[in-house]
This record gives sequence, C-alpha cells and structure tokens, in this order.
Amino acid sequence: MTSTTALNATPLPSLSGHSDHRGSWIPTWGMITTRIMELRRRRGLMIAIVVVVIGIPTIFLVIRLVAHAVDPKSYAPAGGYDIFTNLTAGVMYIFGFIMAAMLGCTAGSVDLTEGMFRHLVVTGRSRVALYFARIPAGLAIITSIVALGFTIVCVVCCVAAPRTLSYDSVTVPAGLSSSAFDTFAVDHVGATLCNFNYNGPLAINVPCQYDRATHQGTISDQKNAPPGFIMPSKQKLQSDAVVIAKQNYFAYSQEFLSPSTGLMVRTGLWLELEAAIGFIVGLGLGSLLGQRTVAVIIMLVYEVILTPLLARAHIAHLINVQRGLVGLATAHLEPAALPMVFGGGNGPQGANASALIPESRFVAVLVIVGWIVVWSALGARKMATRDA
Repeated sequence: MTSTTALNATPLPSLSGHSDHRGSWIPTWGMITTRIMELRRRRGLMIAIVVVVIGIPTIFLVIRLVAHAVDPKSYAPAGGYDIFTNLTAGVMYIFGFIMAAMLGCTAGSVDLTEGMFRHLVVTGRSRVALYFARIPAGLAIITSIVALGFTIVCVVCCVAAPRTLSYDSVTVPAGLSSSAFDTFAVDHVGATLCNFNYNGPLAINVPCQYDRATHQGTISDQKNAPPGFIMPSKQKLQSDAVVIAKQNYFAYSQEFLSPSTGLMVRTGLWLELEAAIGFIVGLGLGSLLGQRTVAVIIMLVYEVILTPLLARAHIAHLINVQRGLVGLATAHLEPAALPMVFGGGNGPQGANASALIPESRFVAVLVIVGWIVVWSALGARKMATRDA
C-alpha cells in the first residue's frame, strides 16, 4: 500500500539558521526579473504592444517621408511641430494608456488563468511581494517601449521638419518678435490683407487675386478692381496690415518649425506618466477580477468613452466625482503647447483648457497619487487573501 502526503504550503526553515526573508513584502531583484521574463514570453502580447505603440507612429512617418521624397511639391515634409503635437497628444497618449492597461491586466491575472498561483504560494514567498514585483517589471517593459516609439517620433519630427514656416498659406520667417511681425506685414501688405484672418470690420476692403501655385494673395491693380472702387493709399494699406498683424501675432507665435527640446522632454515624461498609470490601474483591476478579458474591456470603455465625456460635461451634482477621474488629472498636466487630448481641436492646450472640468494642478497630482495607491492596495490585498 502506498500513501500520499499533502503538500505543505509552509516554507521549510533555513538549515543554516539564517532567515531567507521569504516573508518580506519587499520584492527581491530575482522576483522582479522573473516577472519580466514571464511577461516577455507572452509573444502575442508583446508584438501587439510594439505594433501599436511603435509601429503605428513609425508607419505613419515612413509614409510621409516616402511621399515627400517622391513629390515634395505636393506633400509637406514628414516631420515638424504640428506632426509632433498631433502624434503625441492624439495617438501615443491614448494608445500608450490602452496598451499599458492591457499589459497590467495580463500581469495581474496571468497566474490565475494559467493555474500557476498555487505554485507561487507554496514557495513561501510573501503574496504582497509577489504582487509588488509585477509593478517594476511591467513598468520596465511598457516605459521602454513608449520611450522607443517617442524617440522615433522626436527624431523624424526634428530631422524632417520643414525649413520654412507657413502661416495662413503665407511663408513667414519663424520666431519673429511682435514688432518684427508688424514689419513683415508692412513689407507684405497683399499677403497680409488677403490671407490673414482678422476680427472686426476694417475701413477698407481691397480686391484680392490669388496665386494658385502658392495660395498667397496679392492686391489687384486699379484697372482690375470692381467698377467705382478707389484704391486706398499705400499708407492706409500698411496701417491696416499692421492692425491685422497684431491680431494674428499670438496665433503665429504658437507655430514652430520643429518641437523644442524642453517640449520634447515634458511631453515624453507626460506620456510615460500616462502609461505608468494605465499599467498600475490595469494591474490592480486584473488582480481584483482575476481575469484579463473583462478588465481590459473596462479599461477600454473608461479611457475611450467615459473619460472624454465626463472630463467635459459639467454635471452639477457630480462635479467633485468628475474631478476624481485620473484621465482628467493627466489632461490638466499636459504640456501647454500640445493640442488638448480627447479631441480638443488643433489649438494649444492652454487655449482649449476651459472645455475641461476645472481642476488645479495640485489636485490633479493628488488624484494621480490616489489612483496609484488605491489600486495598488486593492490588487495586493486581493492577492494576499485569495484562496490558493
């Protein structure tokens, strides 16, 4: 007759008489590297993250590079300030969060779905340490991928930036001061009066003719003017050009040929913060639910549907709840030179921020810290109390 002995989950005492710190809630370096290897072995997930975070911006930029190289007159340069701001705020911000959340939901539930949780428990390691080991492991993966994708965007947008600045279809030198912009308007009266936008009626309305090749306007000669029209004096045209230039200077001052170093650094840190939040929240939610699919769907609905709606809709009785959205908090930390996230238009974030629920930066930081702490605590507690 043979008998079997139940596997004891209690760790054996160290034969050397020294503690091996298995009960410590602080993860060891070996535990972290093991979690990194486990996540990297999920090739389908890794390929999906790389394709979305790195592949989409890269393919977009390669197409623009090829198109401009083949026909530079019809296609604008591949890089530049506008391409940088729209790619980062419109593509990498949203997809970076979604992919980070997917990685977090996988890391928080993979042991249960693959039946490995019991084997981890019988090692005697602290369950809290096993959970916390996933945070640096997952962040090391997702932040590296986001950094690589962002680096590609920065390099192309700087190297392949346009050499001349086009403002309202007029070629204007970049970085002019207000007085220099007024001087440019005086020297280019026709383009200023015929191309630049202006508010309020002017004393004159000059007849314009447009060059189809350059799309720039010039003032028609008196002989080509409408019957009865008397061409104003040169001094009058120049004074009106200065009025229009002053109205357009702020919009012009927000246009750049390529992103500055400071803007790229701030934007990179902001994208990494968003990805880190997505991973940590996804990790906690995946651990709490014990499965990946439902957790990923919840994160998608939150980021793509709920956050854009609740970040803008002023609901009187829920305004403080809305301020607790982590998506709203990160939107208020967005660099001011970027277009506002969640479809905020083409203008700089500072010009469109009034569309968001008002929130101070201090409160935004508290909300972000709160989400990280709460979801980490919920995920760790669930793992610590789950039946093996």
